[in-house]
Amino acid sequence: MKKSVFQITGIVLVALLNFNFCHAQKKTIDQRVDSVLKLMTLDEKIGQLNQYNDDWNATGPVTLDSTKKQQVLKGQVGSLLNCVGTRRTRAWQQIAMQSRLKIPLLFGQDIIHGYKTTFPIPLAEACSWDMDAIQLSARTAATEASAAGINWTFAPMVDIARDPRWGRVMEGAGEDPYLGSAIASARVKGFQGNKLGDINSLMACAKHFAAYGAAIGGRDYNAVDMSDRLLWEVYLPPFKAALDAGAATFMNSFNDLNGVPATGNKYLQRDILKGKWNFKGFVVSDWGSVGEMINHGNVANEYEAALSAITAGSDMDMESRCYKNNLAQLVKDKKVPVALIDDAVKRILLKKFELGLFDDPYKFCNTAREEAALNNPAHTQLAREMAAKSIVLLKNEKNILPLSKNTKTIAFIGPLVKAVKQNKGFWDVEVPGVDSNFIVSQWEGLQNKIAAVTTLLYAKGCEIEGDDKSGFAEAVEAAKKSDVVILSMGERRDMSGEAKSRSNINIPGVQEDLLKELLATGKPVVVLINAGRPLVFNYTADHAPAILYTWWLGSEAGNAIADVLFGDYNPSAKLPISFPYSVGQIPIYYSHFNTGRPATNDSNRNYNSSYNDLSVFPRYEFGYGLSYTSFQYSNLQLSKKKINSHEQIAVTCAITNTGNYAGEETVQLYIRDKVGSIVRPVKELKDFKKIKLAAGETKTVSFLINKEKLSFYNEQLQWVAEPGDFELMIGASSRDIRWKSAFELVK
Repeated sequence: MKKSVFQITGIVLVALLNFNFCHAQKKTIDQRVDSVLKLMTLDEKIGQLNQYNDDWNATGPVTLDSTKKQQVLKGQVGSLLNCVGTRRTRAWQQIAMQSRLKIPLLFGQDIIHGYKTTFPIPLAEACSWDMDAIQLSARTAATEASAAGINWTFAPMVDIARDPRWGRVMEGAGEDPYLGSAIASARVKGFQGNKLGDINSLMACAKHFAAYGAAIGGRDYNAVDMSDRLLWEVYLPPFKAALDAGAATFMNSFNDLNGVPATGNKYLQRDILKGKWNFKGFVVSDWGSVGEMINHGNVANEYEAALSAITAGSDMDMESRCYKNNLAQLVKDKKVPVALIDDAVKRILLKKFELGLFDDPYKFCNTAREEAALNNPAHTQLAREMAAKSIVLLKNEKNILPLSKNTKTIAFIGPLVKAVKQNKGFWDVEVPGVDSNFIVSQWEGLQNKIAAVTTLLYAKGCEIEGDDKSGFAEAVEAAKKSDVVILSMGERRDMSGEAKSRSNINIPGVQEDLLKELLATGKPVVVLINAGRPLVFNYTADHAPAILYTWWLGSEAGNAIADVLFGDYNPSAKLPISFPYSVGQIPIYYSHFNTGRPATNDSNRNYNSSYNDLSVFPRYEFGYGLSYTSFQYSNLQLSKKKINSHEQIAVTCAITNTGNYAGEETVQLYIRDKVGSIVRPVKELKDFKKIKLAAGETKTVSFLINKEKLSFYNEQLQWVAEPGDFELMIGASSRDIRWKSAFELVK
C-alpha cells in the first residue's frame, strides 16, 4: 500500500529529530549551549537573564505582575525563586515547555539552614568547627530541597561579619577569614554533592559579593568603605574558597563598596571574579539590587542601571525588571553589544545543561521522591546531632552541668520553653502542606529525656519583650519547689536576620529581671540563651552559675538541648565571633592591630588604646567554649626554628583529657608576624584540629607551617611572605593560649 506524502514527510521529520537528538548527545555541553544560543532571538536571550519571584512567599519588595505566565510562554523568564514543591515547580516548568525553544526554568530558593528538616542557623553551625558535620548538614538540605523541585540555593552566605548589630550575622560563619573559608568550602561541597546534575544536587550561590558584612554601623543594606588590602585579606578569602570548591553561582550584594554599588561594580565582578579568578558560572543580583542603584545615586534611571549592571558583569536580574525593560533598547542604541548579553546567557544555559534540565526538565519534580526525602528519619537524627554540636557552654560554676537524670524536681521557666516555631530561627523555609508538629520544643525535649522519678514544673515568667512582671510570682514559686531551675530566654527568631539590624543587642524585656528573682531563691539556675546573634547579657554572665548559648537550633532543638543538659552529649562548640560587653566596643574582633600604644590589660588605661569606662577585651572571645571535661596542653614541639620559603615546619602538641568525661577539643593554631612592611594583626588563626578524647586519653595533634600560612597582601596587593621573626601560639581560644614558641623565615 502506498504511503501519502504527509506520512512520508512525518517519517522524515521524526528521523531527523531522532538524528539530531542522538547527535546532540555526542556534543560537549559548550557545543550544546552554542547550538541553543544560535536559535535564540534577542528577546529570548534577555528572558534568560530575568528572574521573578513566584506569586507567594516573597523575600523582598513585591512587584505585582499578572502576566508572568504569558512571559514564561514567550521565553521571557529564565528563573523563578520562592517556588517550592514538586507540584508547583512542575506546573511552571510545563508552561516553559510550551515556549518556542522549550528552555527549562531554574528554581531558586533560600535554603539557608535546611529545607523541611531545619538545622541550626549557620552562625550556630559555625560554632561546631566541624567541617564534616557542616558539609553533611548542607548535603541533607540539598537532598530534601532537590526532591521538592528546587535546583538552586541562595547559599552559602560567606560574608565576614564583625558587627553583631547587623542582623544578617546569623547567616554566616563569623569574624575570621580562615575559619570562614573552611566553612564556605564545606557548605558548597555539601550543597552541590559529587557534581551538578546528580538528582540530589543543588547549585550553590556564594553571597554577597562583596564586603556586605562590613556595612557601616551594622545597618543592613548600608554603605561599605574599606581599603583594597582589607578587602583582599579579610573579606574576599571565603569567596575564593567557595569558588575553588566549585560554587556554580555568585550573588552580588546590596551595599556599595567605596562608592560603587556592588551590582554595578566592574572591579568586583569583571576584574576579580570573572577575570583574575576565571569564574565560569553566572552572577545573580540580589533582590531588586539592579534598580536600587538609582537610590544609591550612581545611575539616574533603570536604563542606566541595566547598562551599569550588565557591563559590570551581573548576569541575572532578580526581580527589578531593569534588564527585561531596557536591554533591548540598550542594544539598539549600541550601548550594550550583543556579545555581552550572549556571554551572560551562555553562563546560565551552561548551568541548565549541567543540571540535566534540557534532557529532563522534570527531573526534580518527582512527588514520590519528595515524600520520601521529607520524611527520612535519618535527617532528623542528623539535625539533632548538628544542633548538639552547635551549643556553646559559656559558664559552668561548681560543675552544675550536666544535670543528673535522677534529679527529683526541675523548674523549666521562661518565654521560650514551650515555643515551637521560634526554634527554627530566621530564614527557615515554609514548606507547603507541612505544619510545625515535627519541631521539638525545649519543653518536649526535656519531657523526652527525664526519668520517671523526675517532676517537671513550668512557668512562663514573662514575655520576650515588654515590662510585664505579673508572671514572676508563679515562676518564683515553681523555682522554690525545684532542685534546679532552667531558664530559657533570649530574643525572638525574627529579631535577627535580613533587615533586622539593632542598635540595642541586650537581652530584651524583663528577662534578666526574672533571672534576678530566680537567683534570689538560692536554687541553682542554668540559663539557656536563644538568639541569632551575639547578645549583651552582662548581669547573666556575672551571676548565673551555668550558661548555654543555644542560638536557634532548628527542628530538633528540644532534643539536642536535653542531650547537652543531661550529659548525653558533652558540649564542644567554640565561638566563631567575639561577644562584646557593650555595643560601645563594636566592631570587636580578635585579629586587631597592636597600635603604637597597645592596651595589654584593663588595669592601666592611661594614654593607651583603651576605654576609660569599659574593658578593651570582649566578654567572650573568638574560639571560646567550655566542656564538661578539661584538657591539658603539653609538649609543644617544632621540627625546626628556621625555614626558607620552600620549607615547612611540623608542629606537634600533646592534648590530654584530664577530666571525667569523654569530650572533643578544638585545638587552635595562631601566628603573629612580629615585623612587617604592613602592620600585622596581634594574631591570626592559621589552622585548627578538632579531636575526640576519652577520659584520661592523650593524643598528639600535628600542624604544618609553610610560606602560604605566613603570607599576606602587601601595600602593592602582592601576596608575599616577608622574612623575619614569627610567634606561634596554640590554645583553646584566641585568648586562652596554652603554648607559645618562635621561629624565623629566612630568604
